[in-house]
Amino acid sequence: MQQEDIKYLLKLNSVIFRSSQVYLDKVLKEYELSSGSYPYLLILKDNEGISQSKISEELVRDKAMTARTITKLIKLGYIDKRKDESNYKSNKIYLTDKAQAVIVQVIDKIDNLIQLMTTDLSEQEKLNTLESMNKILNNIKKLSQ
Repeated sequence: MQQEDIKYLLKLNSVIFRSSQVYLDKVLKEYELSSGSYPYLLILKDNEGISQSKISEELVRDKAMTARTITKLIKLGYIDKRKDESNYKSNKIYLTDKAQAVIVQVIDKIDNLIQLMTTDLSEQEKLNTLESMNKILNNIKKLSQ
């Protein structure tokens, strides 16, 4: 791969990421959610009661960003924070009924984006893209260890 190809790969990644953020910000606005906040709900959907620290790890976000986003989601009525009785320094995070009511719609919006992004791809191309992206992700994770 030549230097120009590498630069183009980085540009493509950046443009795809930013474009998907803009789209999600627009379609999630009716729920007062954003491309930055909805992943917290998705993590909690399958892991209710996990700690704020674990959410940071799962989403690869710094603890300050997680704290700000959780505070915002509490104010919006999407999550509850409760003291962990086994570790007084830790909080457990739970979805509220409000979050449970909208999460299916949020997932539908995300599925629509994925449909739009992959419209012209065959199933094999989708699988190859996922496989390649996972390899790239694993490689980049090694840089931050």
